[in-house]
Amino acid sequence: MTVQRPKSYEYTVTYGPLGKTTERTRFSKREIGHLAVAILLVVGVGLSYTGLPGFMSGGHAVDYTMLIGFVALFSASFFIHEMAHKLVAQKEGYWAEFRLTLVGAALTLLSIMPIFFKIISPGAVMISGAANKQHIGRISIAGPATNIALSTIFLGTSILVPGYSSIMLLGAAFNSWIALFNLIPYGIFDGLKIFAWSKRIWVLAFGASLALTVASYMLT
Repeated sequence: MTVQRPKSYEYTVTYGPLGKTTERTRFSKREIGHLAVAILLVVGVGLSYTGLPGFMSGGHAVDYTMLIGFVALFSASFFIHEMAHKLVAQKEGYWAEFRLTLVGAALTLLSIMPIFFKIISPGAVMISGAANKQHIGRISIAGPATNIALSTIFLGTSILVPGYSSIMLLGAAFNSWIALFNLIPYGIFDGLKIFAWSKRIWVLAFGASLALTVASYMLT
């Protein structure tokens, strides 16, 4: 989630007198186009995990049911994270739309290649409107909190439904990593805005995402 002026993709954060509008949840044609490209890029990254042991049904044959299930969870996790930012921002009355970013889209495209470290960040939700630290903090925590919740659900499901443990554990690991990565209190990450708003909430969120990351990777 990035705070900026509506007609510019330059990153800016402005704290000041509240200037909110009563805008309902909406999607512009431009935003839908940007989201479509972003999801295609994320799907491409998901498909790049084809060679993982959990997707092999026997010998070297790919279990496409498992692979498609993982890609669906993988893509949905990204989409839900971004929409959480958008919906909370629009509920608070701010202009908020998803936009691709050149660097982020290029890094995500590169991550489709068989490389070890992958970056899934084709774009971000841009919001506009003067706001205070509390509102920016609440909008920022929405994305990571959603991933923490999803990771917890997937981790629990992997224990309760052993037949789908491979997909569920990967979903838990992916979501916990998204939350942990975004909670870094630096630069344009959500973590810096959350830390500036409430250090207690940041510690709780970061600790939860770190614990889930360790647990899911140990069980994977």
